[in-house]
Amino acid sequence: MERVKIAIIGAGPAGIACGIEAKEAGLEPVVILEKAPHVCDTIERLYRPNKRVDAVYRGVEVEPLGICRFETESKEAFLERIKSWLEKYKLDIRLNSEVNYIKKTPEGYEVTIKGEPQFLAEFVIIAIGIFGQPKKPDYPIPKEVKDRVFFEPPNICPAGGKVLVVGGGDTAAEVASFLCPKCEVYLSYRRPQFFRINPVNLKILEEKVAEGKVKLLLGTDIEKVTAEDGLVRVHFKDGKSDIYDYVYYCLGGSTPKGFLKYIGIDFDLEDRPKVDEHFETNLPGVFLAGDIGVPKGSIQLAFNTAHIIIKRIKEKSKK
Repeated sequence: MERVKIAIIGAGPAGIACGIEAKEAGLEPVVILEKAPHVCDTIERLYRPNKRVDAVYRGVEVEPLGICRFETESKEAFLERIKSWLEKYKLDIRLNSEVNYIKKTPEGYEVTIKGEPQFLAEFVIIAIGIFGQPKKPDYPIPKEVKDRVFFEPPNICPAGGKVLVVGGGDTAAEVASFLCPKCEVYLSYRRPQFFRINPVNLKILEEKVAEGKVKLLLGTDIEKVTAEDGLVRVHFKDGKSDIYDYVYYCLGGSTPKGFLKYIGIDFDLEDRPKVDEHFETNLPGVFLAGDIGVPKGSIQLAFNTAHIIIKRIKEKSKK
């Protein structure tokens, strides 16, 4: 097995920031393990061309604490920024390396990849994010329409058709605005008004609604989905139903609870992983960075968790 000071799981913004902070703190060797064939998989895969990468989330300004910081910019500019950081700091990133298990041993944490123990780490930082696991509704989706129901934002707009977007956050607003030039778009949200959309996205959405390009279905909750003549019939809890060509669920991501519980991390009464002020879990030396450590945080906040975690690891290394 390869011995390392820190094993970082995930090469998204939080994981990369952890690697940079560790490098600057003189903590070596450090390895970053990423299951995808490229870094920043969520942004690379789910963000369409020229989509904004926001530094601010829900209008809340976050003061940068460490090395990594940025202003709101396009997907392409942000990925170019990440690329320049990787070149500057020469991080050791192993792609196509999905971690299956972490086990505490007398010598450190044994990190298993594809069923084989490959690393022995003194510290482990889990920075796998939440958007790799999109939330799905409780009701089943009929197999006959699985090719018409989506749980990730589209990169290409359908040539036309009647579309239902489900959700009340930034992704739902962006998807509705993106689809409406070519499609008849309806946006269903279970609450009577939006409260989670950032000001820029809300302004754009309101303009589309005023132009009649997006129709809002506020205060609507979906009971089930059925197939009808190859299309999707959506049944609402108020007894109404309608047929759509496509349905896009934008319900956010979910914490990878199964993996975290499997390796022994404790959860609180609200079913969130327990961490202290340094984002350290009940497993000594195992930390959570980014979205799984700070619910519904921004990328800048993820960068800040990296700074806090590495500072703590450096303190613990001196003892």
